[in-house]
Amino acid sequence: MTTAPPTPPDTDTAAFVAGLRRLKAWSGLSYRRLERAAAEAGHSLPYSTAATMLGRERLPREELVAAFVAACGVRGAEAEAWLDARTDIACRPLLEDTTPASVPAVVAPSNPAPARTGPRRTRWTLVAAAALVTALLGGVSASGVFTDDEEVHETRTSVRL
Repeated sequence: MTTAPPTPPDTDTAAFVAGLRRLKAWSGLSYRRLERAAAEAGHSLPYSTAATMLGRERLPREELVAAFVAACGVRGAEAEAWLDARTDIACRPLLEDTTPASVPAVVAPSNPAPARTGPRRTRWTLVAAAALVTALLGGVSASGVFTDDEEVHETRTSVRL
């Protein structure tokens, strides 16, 4: 490792993962050796997780990037640059132009509605809806709506019936 480590690209997810692959090649370590080096640096990075991370075109979690970069031998400001690049990509809105070239562009209003924050908002909406349904069903059940109005005339609790 006499040359400087590769610099992190902050353009998109695919370029970032390709940069992580270059960093692994630069380190010269196998996935098993990366696992051991991460443990020595105080991180957890199973070799299968590292292999999966580099085999996909998805942005890895921040703690995986930190463990991977440390395992490759990158420290200090260079390691922070990798984490900053990952954060920049993760926080960047998805700006994919899906309109065909023949369709004229629509001018956005001067004060557009706030953009959705993605899966996180959806997840919390589902959690709130589940809590509401649970509370409603619990209240209905406690009020006796699901029970019969007729009284029980005979109760058999004996083993011999």
